[in-house]
Amino acid sequence: MSEATGGRGAQLKHTGLRPGWTTGACATAAATAAYTALLTGEFPDPVAISLPGGQTPAFALAREELLDGRAMAGIVKDAGDDPDVTHGALVRATVRVLPPGSGVVFRAGPGVGTVTLPGLPLEVGEPAVNPVPRRMMREHIGRVAAEHGGAGDVEITLSVDDGEEIARSTWNPRLGILGGLSILGTTGVVVPYSCSAWIDSIRRGVDVALAAGQTHVAGCTGSTSEKTVVAEYGLPEIALLDMGDFAGAVLKYVRRHPVARLTVCGGFAKLSKLAAGHLDLHSGRSQVDPSFLAGLARLGGADDALTAEVAAANTGLAALRSCMARGIALGDLVASAARDEALSVLRGAPVAVDVLCIDRAGVVVGRSSVR
Repeated sequence: MSEATGGRGAQLKHTGLRPGWTTGACATAAATAAYTALLTGEFPDPVAISLPGGQTPAFALAREELLDGRAMAGIVKDAGDDPDVTHGALVRATVRVLPPGSGVVFRAGPGVGTVTLPGLPLEVGEPAVNPVPRRMMREHIGRVAAEHGGAGDVEITLSVDDGEEIARSTWNPRLGILGGLSILGTTGVVVPYSCSAWIDSIRRGVDVALAAGQTHVAGCTGSTSEKTVVAEYGLPEIALLDMGDFAGAVLKYVRRHPVARLTVCGGFAKLSKLAAGHLDLHSGRSQVDPSFLAGLARLGGADDALTAEVAAANTGLAALRSCMARGIALGDLVASAARDEALSVLRGAPVAVDVLCIDRAGVVVGRSSVR
């Protein structure tokens, strides 16, 4: 497992949660150790690296091998207290020397994906090693070369044990990254529950959809809402954004990278939170507001008794059912209010928006017009 010099067990201020390290940091440390072994015959263990934010973590080696002009080092990723699907994965870097002038060349080994669609910050055909980890590895290879008399011309083949299987739980297949995981990270540090990887995947999903010429994309809260928008609009998989609870992440990125039309689809209760002005729909960070729903019901024609019943409802679904039983289209009212909130976040960007609210079975219980 990896450990930081100067106190690996430190907790994040205000949260009490332990941070971890990205796959990019692990790959950088593994490549640094492997190249050092090629030049000196010895693997540094632990191996220390410098991160963009100034941290200097040191990583224990889980695997090492030196033979036939190649060196391989492996590091087990420690994601700290973040529920990261790559926590515990073995990240390997195999390094071999190339002819002078070759520079640093990256290859995808087993468990690391290859880019097959345009729109990502990497060319089609390249291994899925993001720009910041590439820069970190180049910098550390250069430092090792300067310290031990090497030229710094190397091939780095990155692999992740069981990476292809793990990648099935990520966005990679939808983004056209096939064969395994991506080597990620912009700071090298995993902040627990920041969900930065999810938000980054949303952004890359928009990029890939735009590059593929899609003019209509859908931000969906889950697999049921994805099935609903496919049935409603016939959208291809590449146009589906796994929004989860991060409505704000979708809207803010589409504001900067407009697409002609955005459909937002999700459960009635979640989208009632968007309608009320919440951009993070997670149950731990925003709640369904019965008084807000009661106000919408009143605008839709609810009498005093129904308004009071909605205000006292213990769930959003209960409020919806009460209104449906009395002919008040609360679902449509929530969808329209959610659309208007989305438009306010878009701040005049040239994006037409509509919203679909569904129940747990995927039945549409509310829809807005396109505006």
